[in-house]
Amino acid sequence: MKVILSQDVDNLGKTGDVVKVKDGFARNFLMPQKKAYLATEQNLKKIEHEKAKREAVAKEVRNKAQAIADKFAGVSVTVNAEVNDIDKLYGAITEAEVAAALKEEGHEVDKKDIIFEEPIEELGIFEVGIKVHPEVIAKIRVWITKK
Repeated sequence: MKVILSQDVDNLGKTGDVVKVKDGFARNFLMPQKKAYLATEQNLKKIEHEKAKREAVAKEVRNKAQAIADKFAGVSVTVNAEVNDIDKLYGAITEAEVAAALKEEGHEVDKKDIIFEEPIEELGIFEVGIKVHPEVIAKIRVWITKK
């Protein structure tokens, strides 16, 4: 029996997928729990229409995220760190320190959204990513200076 999934089902598929399952599984599990419905012509047309709507909304959200990422393109922040006699940091710079520096500049960013390509353990200028959207990452410059 072919059914259209109305929500994500583990080991079967995602919302809107047309999958072939055994009749008993569809009648006794998927349909009573409203996780799927029959794949009729009318339902297939309906799901295509809903899929187009979801894609349009997703594209609009992605475009807004890209606009936010473009605003971050020119941003640079300075983080002051403790160093020893030979200009080595006592520890690595954390995402929280970068988030605090961004907040001082007027940009509210959650520390979970800051992405380091590698740990920052020395003085210098580094590029750091900020996850604005799952598909859009903005790049900023972080200057690490000694106190």
